[in-house]
Amino acid sequence: MSRIGKKPVELPSGVTATVSGQTIEVKGAKATQTFTATDDVTIAVEDNAVTITPRGKSKRARQQWGMSRTMVANMVKGVTVGFKKELEINGVGYRAQMQGNVLKLNLGYSHDVNFEVPAGVTVTAPKPTEIIIEGDDAQLVGQVAANIREWRKPEPYKGKGIKYKDEFIFRKEGKKK
Repeated sequence: MSRIGKKPVELPSGVTATVSGQTIEVKGAKATQTFTATDDVTIAVEDNAVTITPRGKSKRARQQWGMSRTMVANMVKGVTVGFKKELEINGVGYRAQMQGNVLKLNLGYSHDVNFEVPAGVTVTAPKPTEIIIEGDDAQLVGQVAANIREWRKPEPYKGKGIKYKDEFIFRKEGKKK
């Protein structure tokens, strides 16, 4: 039994959910999102809450049960509050700045890195060493943050690179004299 799947997703005030077949559409103050579930689960909206139940006892049905519930919960959170990832840049001369829809990164390469920000995500650089990614889609926000971090991952000796704000970098001791 899925402990996550059992819990219904509560709909806060101002959020509506409509189900048509296997597709659920969630509308809120910030955005509208849709999700199409597999045929292994049943989605129902009742008493201002979304419930998801598996069809059958197969392993796949139980896997899709918890995953579908989490997807719906993320959609509800996205249309009400939104998602946010914060990145820090460490290193001498490493910096970031926004120019229109392009994030310009100076990361110690012989050239600047121009990162095109996709639609549905807002990227800001309040300080030259800080990047904030916000949006209503959890997957898209996380993927954009991972793509930016991929340009220069933090290294374990000096900690130079792009890291998540709450990430701990395990530091190694350098060569001894």
